[in-house]
Amino acid sequence: MKERVYSVLVVSAAEKFNAALAAFLPESTYSPVLTLASVSAAKRALTERAFDFVVINSPLPDDPGIHFAMDAGLTPGTVVLLLVRSEGYEETCDKVMEYGVFTLSKPTTRPAVIQALRWMAAVRERLRKLEKKSLTIEEKMEEIRLVNRAKWILISELKMSEADAQHYLEKQAMDRCLPKRRIAEDIVKTYT
Repeated sequence: MKERVYSVLVVSAAEKFNAALAAFLPESTYSPVLTLASVSAAKRALTERAFDFVVINSPLPDDPGIHFAMDAGLTPGTVVLLLVRSEGYEETCDKVMEYGVFTLSKPTTRPAVIQALRWMAAVRERLRKLEKKSLTIEEKMEEIRLVNRAKWILISELKMSEADAQHYLEKQAMDRCLPKRRIAEDIVKTYT
């Protein structure tokens, strides 16, 4: 598999945790890594740019971070890991699960964090594929709209039938070795 690089937002006020997590995030795979100590600062950062991963070490000085985790989990293309104290783990996990947030109980182990990062990478790659597929569908729909617009221009301006307009677009594309989209763009430019 091609080596991916993931951008990471770490939201944690615990210096010991931040130092330990930094050891799991080599720059060759995780870059940039932005570490912030409050939910309010993290919210601002998330509005300024997208991150592949958001890791939240709850609680934080200004907020427990649970609602922020749910909001971040709704951000397209972002995978969230929430670390919570063991006594509130079950309840928190049930609350954030529907938002796609991964939850780890604290204290945690090195293998558990590494495994969580791998799961996050797997989900992020799946999201990349879905984003690409969604873009392809949107592009195809735009092409269909453009070709239909060109057909209606040919029908209204050149008094062609719908079948003749369709045939004309296809023949022009074939004769000029261009995609139908390009022919449709030319027609729209010419008549509008």
